[in-house]
Amino acid sequence: MAMSWVNEDLSRQFGEIATLLKLKGVDAFRVRAYERAAATIGAAPVDLSMLDEREIAALSGIGAGTASKIAEYLGTGAIAMLERLRSEVPPGMVELVRVPGLGPKTARLLHDELGIDGLEALREALDAGRLEGLKGLGTKTAANLRDAVARMGAKDTGRLPAADAIAVAEQLCATLRTVPGVAEVAYAGSLRRMRSTIGDIDVLAAATDAPPVMDALRGAGTTVKVLAAGEKKTSVLTVRGLQADLRVVEAEAWGAALVYFTGSKAHNVRIRERAVRQGLTLNEYGLYRRETGERLASRTEADVYAALGMDEVPPPMREDTGEVEAAAAGQLPRVVTLGDLRGDLHGHSSWSGDGKATLDDMAAAAAARGYAYWAVTDHAENLSINGLSREQVRARRGDLRRVQETVPQMRLLDGAELNIGIDGALDYDLDFLLSFEFCVASVHSLMQRPAAEQTARIIAAIEHPAVCVIGHPTGRILGKRPGYDIDLDAILDAAVETGTALEVNASPRRLDLSGSMVRRAVERGATLAISSDAHSVGDLASMRYGVATAQRGWATPAGILNCLDVDGLLAFVDRKRAR
Repeated sequence: MAMSWVNEDLSRQFGEIATLLKLKGVDAFRVRAYERAAATIGAAPVDLSMLDEREIAALSGIGAGTASKIAEYLGTGAIAMLERLRSEVPPGMVELVRVPGLGPKTARLLHDELGIDGLEALREALDAGRLEGLKGLGTKTAANLRDAVARMGAKDTGRLPAADAIAVAEQLCATLRTVPGVAEVAYAGSLRRMRSTIGDIDVLAAATDAPPVMDALRGAGTTVKVLAAGEKKTSVLTVRGLQADLRVVEAEAWGAALVYFTGSKAHNVRIRERAVRQGLTLNEYGLYRRETGERLASRTEADVYAALGMDEVPPPMREDTGEVEAAAAGQLPRVVTLGDLRGDLHGHSSWSGDGKATLDDMAAAAAARGYAYWAVTDHAENLSINGLSREQVRARRGDLRRVQETVPQMRLLDGAELNIGIDGALDYDLDFLLSFEFCVASVHSLMQRPAAEQTARIIAAIEHPAVCVIGHPTGRILGKRPGYDIDLDAILDAAVETGTALEVNASPRRLDLSGSMVRRAVERGATLAISSDAHSVGDLASMRYGVATAQRGWATPAGILNCLDVDGLLAFVDRKRAR
């Protein structure tokens, strides 16, 4: 189940309440209660907007107080407590805690002592040396903040993580599909190309009559404000502060319009140049003979590309990185698709402290997706908050054997997500590590160390015989935390040499490796694994975003670990251990 936009918005608002309470310095127990509420809402198996307060309170993990605030939001569009907290906490302090390593206590100190009220003010204070000697803030902390701010790059460019737009875009499309006379609906633009960040949402509809479709957008539950309304285009502001632009075209022009509005601009320029060389004209209405005006193709994207003498280019590849030339030469690689995946190699259950669903529920949902295998990679013991001790691992193995009987069509792999220490050390001893069937290893701490140290620790994990995959290799969380510095080429070389896979983490908050990094991995011959890193049943559906990211990097099934069948996967593990 993909999360509804209502659930997503509620989860975000409860998370914001927790952040604001931290900034006010309230007790940790109260903060944690709202953090748990945000996580529970985000993992809810139903659309909360379809339930009343009593039904919401009956859901596991949601108490009466949380249900009351959810009902308040559903009835009024706001939570009074959140509005009050926003008025009490300077907005710049919220921006400060997004800096990696800068917690609420330090944000309050910087605001109260130095008047620092945002990221730009922090940059200026660091450049002027104003943090030096501030009571409660050591020289090392100031240096770490300077490095973290530098790595965050320039001030907000106006682009937001694609994860912020996906649920809203899909809800908009679902709303428009209900309008009589609508033949096709899709979101286009950078979101369809699955860029990690987007500027706005582009929605395209094919219909015989445009006004009813425009009216539906203006009246949609996701629409907060109408920005512009015309015959050909309507623009609105949505619940997430995102602008959505709708264009309605005739059904016959659907394919040409989808090519045009999907982009990228550079890709479109390249194929229009190709059209011109052939005596043709290409626009959002179709491909035409320039001399006669005859329309040659327009109904589907495949028609348009074929009429240009090209293979159809998958949307994530349309970035003018050689795909036009390859498609024209018939040499476009057959990139991986969702249907190629035989299983998921990174997932959590409630055995992990941060898992939101039981092993029974997660296994049943994975099996329902048609997987041949699912690796249960709950956190390992060195992650003190969420990790499993050896005794807990043994107990989970008993649970795993029981659950395996309920999904005989799918192999459950006894796995772990290990923690890579600063020296490359892993959880547990070697014999215990080798008792797992499949291990992912990831960095979860000390992310601000220099690139040489980060690279060395990851390569040490790559060289360990029990490590099959390096999880979310750069550690980035889009919109919150940039990736740590690494020497990717050195990591790729080590991965190829040892037969270790690198993960394309499909969580829309991560998409790590990025598309450009996938491309480098493909060119070096590294093996990749596309995994959901699911912490709830709904997260399992994120695999499509990982596939799209892999397509952006031109990855083919031959280079994807979880395109192998069970025997092929286990042979991969055996080869790694034999080295």
